[in-house]
Amino acid sequence: MLYYLIDYIERLYHPPGFQVIRFITVRAALASITALGLAMGAGRGIIRWLRRQQLGERVREGEAAGAVSHVHKAGTPTMGGIIILLSVGGATLLWGAIANTYVWLALVAMGGLGVVGFVDDYLQTVKNWEKGLRPRYKLAGQVGVGLVVGGVLYFHPDFQAYNTFTFMPFLKGQVVDYDVFRFWELGVDLGWVVYLPVVVFIMTAVSNAVNLTDGLDGLTTGVTAFVSLGLVALAYISGNVNFATFLNVMHLPGTGELTVFVAAVTASCFGFLWYNGYPATVFMGDTGALALGGAVGATVLMVRKELLLPLLGIVYFAEAVSVILQTSYFKYTRRRTGEGRRIFRMAPLHHHYEALGIHEAKIVTRFWIVTAITVIAALLILRIR
Repeated sequence: MLYYLIDYIERLYHPPGFQVIRFITVRAALASITALGLAMGAGRGIIRWLRRQQLGERVREGEAAGAVSHVHKAGTPTMGGIIILLSVGGATLLWGAIANTYVWLALVAMGGLGVVGFVDDYLQTVKNWEKGLRPRYKLAGQVGVGLVVGGVLYFHPDFQAYNTFTFMPFLKGQVVDYDVFRFWELGVDLGWVVYLPVVVFIMTAVSNAVNLTDGLDGLTTGVTAFVSLGLVALAYISGNVNFATFLNVMHLPGTGELTVFVAAVTASCFGFLWYNGYPATVFMGDTGALALGGAVGATVLMVRKELLLPLLGIVYFAEAVSVILQTSYFKYTRRRTGEGRRIFRMAPLHHHYEALGIHEAKIVTRFWIVTAITVIAALLILRIR
């Protein structure tokens, strides 16, 4: 909104210096500063309010008695994802071109999943429902947001020229088409039959993976900050015809505006880390974890780089896979031998390392380093062909 006001003043009166507001890089920097300031400034007050409302983390008896005890974290304010949502939303509304389809869709995806997470946190902390929102309702919310994102990306006129295309590393031309029906010349548009399920799966998988990663102080916050930094580069490259041509990737007009949004996400994560770093004085809860998952998932889909996700978000991927393997192997061995066995001492993966006796601060730092390395590797892949 402030962007439009300054742009209007500049076009009308031509005051010196105001023209820089048109540069995406300038607005991305301003959005970062704003989001960081909002997260750090408003964060303290929100944490105090959460503490007064007694909206603290609850540790189940089974968790406290397990191989890794987090009983000392009981009572720490949760639902801190509100801080992230407010800082990202505020910074993007101020400095982003919110009329841009990419920007408002990113805000809808993040906000929609943030609402799903908020309901889950509310039921657990306020209503004292031990398991919070039932899994099928949570899944319904994730699928609903995924359908909105997929529907807009497929049917909106802005995306008609490449609505089923995506980047494929190492492939000649580096582009693959999800619309397998296109080659059969059926005379009817059926690309959505493939594309919508793909988008729903990615949105659901990423938001759940980010949620599973949220188990140690500062883990999800720091990992997402590095992933978002990578998305800042991908969004800017995709929206800039010169960089896109040089790197031989699809030029997607308008995606450059996503740079402002993702820069705000990055800065809000760093601002939240001020309070969420070990030892944490606030947890983001599902409100923040699902919202960040929505932001990452929607952005990577909009810049058509979702096939880079296993590398770009390798920690998310490893955490989710560890849970799937642990659960599947336990059920399989229990069915075959009558006694369930485990691959990891605990799942998700970060709890396995805790059970091995590694301090959580060291685990978090190492996961950050791994993420930084794989984000750089994902960006280097763009030049390989």
